[in-house]
Amino acid sequence: MSEKDNLQDADGNELENAVAQENTQNSDDLINEIDSSNAEDAEDEGVNERHNIEDKDYDSLSLDELVLILEDLVKNYKIQAIKKHVQDIKTAFDSKFNDLLEEKKEEFLANGGNEIDFHYSTPLKKSFNTAYKEYRQKTQTYYKNLERNLKDNLSKRLEIIESIKEVTENDSDMNAKYKAFKDLQDQWKNAGPIPRDKYNNAWNSYHFNVERFYDLLHLDRDLRDKDFEHNLDKKLKIIARAEELAQDDNSNRAFRELQNLHKLWKEDLGPVAREHRETIWESFKAVSQKINDKRQEYFKKQDELYLQNLENKNAIIAKIEDIAKDQVSSHKAWQAKIKEVEALREEFFKAGKVPIKVNEATWDKFKQAVREFNKHKNNFYKSLKNEQLENLAKKQELVAIAEANKMNDDFAATTPLMKKIQSDWRNIGHVPRKDSDKIWKKFKSACNAYFDRLKAESNKSSEAEEKALKEKETLLKEVKAHTLSGDQKADLATIKNYIEQWKNIGRVPRNKRQVESDFSTVLDKLFNTLDINKSEAEMIKFETKIQDFATASDSRLLDNEQNFIRKKIDEISGEINQLENNLQFFSNVDSNNPLVKDVHKNIAKHKEGLSIWEEKYKTIKQLRAENEASNEE
Repeated sequence: MSEKDNLQDADGNELENAVAQENTQNSDDLINEIDSSNAEDAEDEGVNERHNIEDKDYDSLSLDELVLILEDLVKNYKIQAIKKHVQDIKTAFDSKFNDLLEEKKEEFLANGGNEIDFHYSTPLKKSFNTAYKEYRQKTQTYYKNLERNLKDNLSKRLEIIESIKEVTENDSDMNAKYKAFKDLQDQWKNAGPIPRDKYNNAWNSYHFNVERFYDLLHLDRDLRDKDFEHNLDKKLKIIARAEELAQDDNSNRAFRELQNLHKLWKEDLGPVAREHRETIWESFKAVSQKINDKRQEYFKKQDELYLQNLENKNAIIAKIEDIAKDQVSSHKAWQAKIKEVEALREEFFKAGKVPIKVNEATWDKFKQAVREFNKHKNNFYKSLKNEQLENLAKKQELVAIAEANKMNDDFAATTPLMKKIQSDWRNIGHVPRKDSDKIWKKFKSACNAYFDRLKAESNKSSEAEEKALKEKETLLKEVKAHTLSGDQKADLATIKNYIEQWKNIGRVPRNKRQVESDFSTVLDKLFNTLDINKSEAEMIKFETKIQDFATASDSRLLDNEQNFIRKKIDEISGEINQLENNLQFFSNVDSNNPLVKDVHKNIAKHKEGLSIWEEKYKTIKQLRAENEASNEE
């Protein structure tokens, strides 16, 4: 064989040895892991229940669900079996409740509250605290009793080991020895749990002395071989069961049962013949490693799933952060964003577990994103609340106005005011919800009270106006039929008497005011027949007209008439100025020129009309002054 071949062979042997050593190390690590776990389980009697409680992603559950699960565990399971579940539930509950607490605090401060006054609690929190307190009390009681029992049980087991040593070494009858040994084995099985840190040492000592009993004593070979065969058969069945577990798709379940098989191998079964001991133990370790390899593969896939969950959760967090940056300026838009974030929150909770080393950081990042969104939301509603408080103050002012005027009898002045504050009310905007109905009812009640009175007054006026219409129609017929006597003074007195009667009758319905124009037309005919000064006749009719306006409840009639007269005066004055300016073009023309005469004639006519309108304006101003003085009195 060449030097190269020797080198390759040496390298090959080294590789094989390295692999074997690594496998042995892995196998030993696995056995140590199982022994450690069994030692922990051996400290109490809750191992089976602990393994049978379903593992859940508590971070994905709601506060309500967490409370219900905690209450169920504390009520229906042994306290030693639920420790890990309770710890995980408490961690999830505290995180979620603290997150909720921060939200409520931000809302409280946004609504103007003082931080020192903030307090928040819910029935859920009280239920959780009650269940957790019961768990703590049961735990304290259990471990107090357990500590005492563990020490007693350890003492019993150590005594059993010493007794096995004595049985092995004494010179009593062989059958008596065997019977005493079997009795000690039964005592060992029923001795109860011991401290986990003493478990492996106690078992190793027990197992060593059991094997020593079989190896050093010259028992009846058939009896010993029968025991060895029984134990071998049981251990081969354990190996066969382990082989079946290696095919189980649920690697966690398989590993849990494997732990029980190791416990059975170690605690319940005695030794086998020396020639089989190493072989079957190595077979059992090998199949155990096979189950563990499958479990590690499962964990690897779980890690990949957790990484995907982490990616999904980071994407959700990024969406919430983007939403928090959106510029939203309306209540409707904010409500849509709130629903969107709430949906993302639910999606986050249902996204599954992430690698444990980044779990807390991911949760903090998520909370920060939600907190930032809530901060912007609360700032908006804080400003909205301030605006609503301002709106409330404005509406309270309108309520005060409405209540102050609801019994006002000056309907002409009050009705426009009441209509205006109703319009103002509609334009003010929202007030805080808790005040909305109350203030609206007060405002509506005051406005209704006024407009009900106005309606009642209008109904009264309508009856009076209908009566006045009939009287005026009768008087109009009389005036139309009247024939003047020819005595100007007497006829003028008669006309003025008709006018006085007409004024005293009162107002007619608005849609029947044609009767006023008919009366004015009849007066024009009488005045034309009477052949009196046009200006005097015009003033008589005007005084009749404005007196009718003065008695009306609507002050705008008098205002409109005054504005109309003012406008007419301005128009006529402008026309006169224009005509006088036109005369300057005829400076070198004979004054007898027809065009010049016509201009002078028009100027005179306009001035005559202007004097009448100025007289009307003077009269209406005087009437308004008298009315104002009368109202002040």
